[in-house]
Amino acid sequence: MSSARDTVLGRIRDALALAPAPPVVVPRAYRTGRTLPDDERLALFTDRLLDYKARVRPCTADRTAEVIGEALREHGARRTGVPAGLDAHWLTGYEGEVREDHPEVSAAQLDTLDAVVTASAAGCAETGTIFLDGSPGQGRRALSLVPDLHVCVVDLSTVEAGVPEAVARLTPERPTTLISGPSATSDIELERVEGVHGPRTLVVVIRTDA
Repeated sequence: MSSARDTVLGRIRDALALAPAPPVVVPRAYRTGRTLPDDERLALFTDRLLDYKARVRPCTADRTAEVIGEALREHGARRTGVPAGLDAHWLTGYEGEVREDHPEVSAAQLDTLDAVVTASAAGCAETGTIFLDGSPGQGRRALSLVPDLHVCVVDLSTVEAGVPEAVARLTPERPTTLISGPSATSDIELERVEGVHGPRTLVVVIRTDA
């Protein structure tokens, strides 16, 4: 004897077979093509990141290693994970232990790291969002979620004014992670708790001439 659930699902399947749904056309007439001068994009992106309680460190590309080293020292990071494809020069200003990630590293092993340093694929100034797509310099999603500190390098040239413009930079087939500030949530009394679903601290190094 079939259960009530099976009966209901069977009736739904029969109804769909008798009256197939017409193809749905999703409108894609998004507002696109918005631009902002570099200084305005930087100011808006920084404002949104700070509003999310991220730490922002603008610098020129030739100071990348210096600024990353300063951020890691400031937070007392002794062991730092990096994706296999990260520019090795970026860690030359860091005196601690650098561990290169690979698929066999477990979540428990990632949890022994104090920090992670990654590159990024794109950014959106309007929403203060950073996009990671799993490229060699960004690594797998677990690497950017488990350690308590994430130092993320964003080139200003990849930061777009709006969401459609930023999404257009992405490859749809790649796994995309969207980051808007440190991980945080609020309970029913609206008390903010950070570090619940990812890094408690996000440091964004914005390379203004890259």
